[in-house]
Amino acid sequence: MSETDPRRWKALVFIALAQLMVVLDATIVNIALPSAQEDLGISDGNRQWVITAYALAFGGLLLFGGRIADLWGRKRTFVTGLIGFAAASALGGAATGEAMMLGARALQGVFGALLAPAALSLLAVMFTDAKERAKAFGIYGAIAGGGGAVGLILGGFLTEYLNWRWTFFVNIPFAVVAALGAYFVIREPAGTRNRSPLDIPGVVLSTLGLVALVYGFTRAESDGWSDSVTIAMFVASAVLLAAFVLTEAKVKSPLLPLRVLTERNRGGVYLSLGLAVISMFGLFLFLTYYLQIVEGYSPVKTGFAFLPMIAGMIVGSTQIGARLMTRVPPRLLMAPGFLLAAVGMLLLTQLEVGSSYAGLIMPAQLMLGLGMGTAFMPAMSLSTHGVEPRDAGVASAMVNTSQQVGGAIGTALLNTIAASATSAYLADHAAGAANPKLVQAQAMVEGYTSAIWWAVGILVVSAVIAATFINTGHQGGPEASAQDGAEDELKVPVLVH
Repeated sequence: MSETDPRRWKALVFIALAQLMVVLDATIVNIALPSAQEDLGISDGNRQWVITAYALAFGGLLLFGGRIADLWGRKRTFVTGLIGFAAASALGGAATGEAMMLGARALQGVFGALLAPAALSLLAVMFTDAKERAKAFGIYGAIAGGGGAVGLILGGFLTEYLNWRWTFFVNIPFAVVAALGAYFVIREPAGTRNRSPLDIPGVVLSTLGLVALVYGFTRAESDGWSDSVTIAMFVASAVLLAAFVLTEAKVKSPLLPLRVLTERNRGGVYLSLGLAVISMFGLFLFLTYYLQIVEGYSPVKTGFAFLPMIAGMIVGSTQIGARLMTRVPPRLLMAPGFLLAAVGMLLLTQLEVGSSYAGLIMPAQLMLGLGMGTAFMPAMSLSTHGVEPRDAGVASAMVNTSQQVGGAIGTALLNTIAASATSAYLADHAAGAANPKLVQAQAMVEGYTSAIWWAVGILVVSAVIAATFINTGHQGGPEASAQDGAEDELKVPVLVH
């Protein structure tokens, strides 16, 4: 890898475009869901499967997708993932009934699981200079963090002014442009593949274990934590994932070499990031509901209301994180970043019916965005830190997996907390209320703020993990090189969602 690819910056454009498409898809469909449900006659009981089918396929197959990228070639896997994602999106947009829609969403998840780790590991093997790497991952991190909020704006526009089907069709031009660009521009460095035979027991155990875990949390949200199927899913997940770890320790060519997980810096990134994503998912959810249901914002206005967070993320990622990553140790960016986000979240515990957008919501979002952007940047860069190039795909998949599982946990856990706080408030205040509508709105806000308190606590824990686990030096000088030693001789620091 002595030779630097002259077209690497052009390649970054297409990799970032693909990442934007995947991240957009996560939120854009949420806004379109009520209209799609009505059009296709999807029952309330099955509505959640439009989201869950995607999450299960994506989360369950990420490790497998990362390993396929290492084995088959990242460029080929990336282009295949894009073409498949476009085809699945076309199928979803053309859906005539529930089964077709759910099948399309599951297929999107399958191809997303090929695409996401391949994109990240391409960056890891193409950008080897510390300063360039910082810039590349700053751009990638800003998209990964802010893309979800962009999805809310785009989803609002498409649903309000066109049709819910366009929230699927919009993926097709993204995918086609990214696939053509990748095919002609990306040149994968030689000697970075892992041609060991595929670990089939590992694939089966990890996929079933992750699917059971994600489904357990999804089920908990709709049917409660004491539901027998919910408990069975958690037990099955624990057994399957334990069997997976034992298998990986013994087989000759593991799907997830344990060396990827046990290095303390990468382990700290996966853990702190997974927890931070729990908070972020909860916030998107509650703030969207608060603005639309309590404050009466339209879908488009709600999308625009998230702009301060996007701006904060872009500045935090590209101007603070990327510039300082080569000068200060990552923990000094990640821990303060998570703490700043926690302060922003803390402001939102003061939400009331009729709270000022400019006085409370906007500054809170700016702090959240700045903090998350600053923390995401070095986390992105560290998640493939020190891995051998042949493990870059599976290390990239791990960071995506921690975010995917974090998202599922965040939605279920924080929703449950919010629902029980809302019920308790109604039980105390509903009887004899002069204005039942106002009490209902106050109860909802009480639920959101109770859950946001938990999100604050989770972000503080993320900061503590980042400060204690991550001990590598900055990513751009002799201190980093000396500390990382032989393991990092290829200077492959790097990454996140």
